[in-house]
Amino acid sequence: MIIGENSRQDDIEINVTKEKKQTNMRASTADVSLGALTPALMMSLEESIDFLEDDELLEVTPKSLRLRKKYLTHLERTRKNRQ
Repeated sequence: MIIGENSRQDDIEINVTKEKKQTNMRASTADVSLGALTPALMMSLEESIDFLEDDELLEVTPKSLRLRKKYLTHLERTRKNRQ
């Protein structure tokens, strides 16, 4: 799924299922940035279609609208960009 916007043109590859590493040494401001997350955007069908890029799809179900990449893995996207 698409989980956010990037201010730059390229996509950021992340794994949202990996948890944050817990160590004894932390920066004093490291955990402060977690509270600054913006809430999810609730978009209508028309807004979702306008938001789509060329390499993205919109999954429409009776209860939700989901944006996702056409090629799910980073390897598939890299192969497709080479062609």
